[in-house]
Amino acid sequence: MTLDARLKAVLQLIRAASHADIGTDHAALPLALIRSCRCQNVIAVELNAGPLQLALAAVGRAGLGQQIEVRQGDGFAPVAPREIQSASLTGMGARTILGILGRAEWLPPTLILQPNAEPEALRAWAQASGYHLKQEVLAPGFWRYPVLSFEQVDGADPAYLNLPAAAALKFGPHLLRSADPHLQAELRAQERRLSALAVHGRPSVMEELRVVRDALACLLDALTPAP
Repeated sequence: MTLDARLKAVLQLIRAASHADIGTDHAALPLALIRSCRCQNVIAVELNAGPLQLALAAVGRAGLGQQIEVRQGDGFAPVAPREIQSASLTGMGARTILGILGRAEWLPPTLILQPNAEPEALRAWAQASGYHLKQEVLAPGFWRYPVLSFEQVDGADPAYLNLPAAAALKFGPHLLRSADPHLQAELRAQERRLSALAVHGRPSVMEELRVVRDALACLLDALTPAP
């Protein structure tokens, strides 16, 4: 079972003795984590009976039942506190991920989240919940998928320091500082689209265009060689 570019990007951000993959589907990510020696043990959590059986079968075929335990349940409910050091939630809407995080009675110190859209909602949640954004990438696919790695740390997140708040929250402080080429292409496309709409003077469009232009300015700063 091979990983697509999206899950390969997730894989590269995970390294822990014990990890949980929440909403594991066919257990492709847990299998890759063990085979690549990025984790010693993985708990693969799946709520729905069909994917659960497929995950069990895949783990069985791989002969990795000693290192990957497939459990049925909703979100973090099947995982005991301090049983894992990190967890991943991938291939879901940001609101679905937020619902799972909100229902959890506890959370591990490291979270790797891959929403299909609205990553700003997860960045805002992390700021309010004591998690710092440590790494983020855009993975190619049907569209560009954001992959975010958070760690539980006290205090304000320094990743956002000296960046326009709305632009950093929406487009990602690390992506802006690194002048990510995928993000640059996306911002250029958004600026063209919004500029055409802005002639009608709608306040919501004008505000959205302002945030995009703030993000582009950050990218240009990052690309400008230091004197």
